[in-house]
Amino acid sequence: MKRRISMLLLSLMFAVMMVACGGEKAEEVTTEETAVVEEATEEVVEEVVEEVVEEVVEDVIPEGMYRSELTGELISEELKNQRPIAAMVDNDSRALPHYGINQADVVYEMMNSTHNGRVTRLMVLVKDWKNIEQLGSIRSLRPTNVMLASEWNAVVCHDGGPYHNDAYLAKGYTDNLSGGFARIDNGKPREFTEYITTGELEKRMASAGYSEEYLTVEEMTARMTKAGHSEEYVAKNAPHFQFATESNPVDLSTMPNSQACTKVTLPFRNNESYLEYNEETQTYDYFEHGGAHIDAGDNNNQTTFKNVIIQDVTFAELDSNGYMVFNCIGEGRWGWYITNGTAMQITWKKTSETDVTRYYDFDGNEITVNVGKTYIALCPDDDAPYIGIIAE
Repeated sequence: MKRRISMLLLSLMFAVMMVACGGEKAEEVTTEETAVVEEATEEVVEEVVEEVVEEVVEDVIPEGMYRSELTGELISEELKNQRPIAAMVDNDSRALPHYGINQADVVYEMMNSTHNGRVTRLMVLVKDWKNIEQLGSIRSLRPTNVMLASEWNAVVCHDGGPYHNDAYLAKGYTDNLSGGFARIDNGKPREFTEYITTGELEKRMASAGYSEEYLTVEEMTARMTKAGHSEEYVAKNAPHFQFATESNPVDLSTMPNSQACTKVTLPFRNNESYLEYNEETQTYDYFEHGGAHIDAGDNNNQTTFKNVIIQDVTFAELDSNGYMVFNCIGEGRWGWYITNGTAMQITWKKTSETDVTRYYDFDGNEITVNVGKTYIALCPDDDAPYIGIIAE
């Protein structure tokens, strides 16, 4: 922002110099020519001043608010020092409907196992998690999620996982809480009944006669303290995303390597997920398992995203059970950034387990993303041909 204003001020200075130069050579030009120069100069000055004023106004943050490091949106300053959580949410059809997904700030989708049609799992990042009544259902962790959660200084909330996680968690760069969340009787097998809930939901369930124990926000906080996990947010490696502003959004249609995109088909065989552009909301609606993905905790409203990022990633199987890890550390891999009905080819780089994943255009410039919720898909490289960027 400061650089932008500086450039505008330089333009203003140049315009003033032009007037001065015109004055020094007044004897060499006619009165009519002088009037033309002065009029043109006044227009330049007015335009530059207007732009400077607009930029300064845009940068003013209302009292008591700040821009979320996850979405770029204006949110309460009371949340500024609160760590987000990264909840592992089951994405099997039997786990539907989901709860709390629409209150997430960033949602990752990735293959969870090479078995079962390469079933996917969601990792749901939430800054304001204390105001979610129900989130889940919660399932197990994978090594890839340990590395990605670290980028956001998020506490991973999950229900166990294979021993392959142990070596990654032992490094201490990602905090986690495993199991002990609410068990809600929803008529399904036990593995689809665990949710993160708040005290308010606990009261509702108790009044309905359920005898299960429910993890409240207060208990969640107590567990973090007992485990030695700080609730205070610590920004790692500078902002994760570079955000545009609401009044000056990213327009990919002017960028090279871009194309119109009204539908994104994803290479996930088990749930056949895809996204469709909603012109009315200027976001991408999420579909899976043969229908619109809805949030039962949000009046069955459909899940939608302002930004869509797709990464082509290689992976390694860890055992015969299908457990695997994405090779999410590297550079030069390709992908897509999609927003406002247009897709642009990008590359990505992550230099270490704790470094932030950065996304770049083909000229090597880090991309700017629009303010709002982001969906990130880690797509297996051998399934890349099944990704569809469609203009209908």
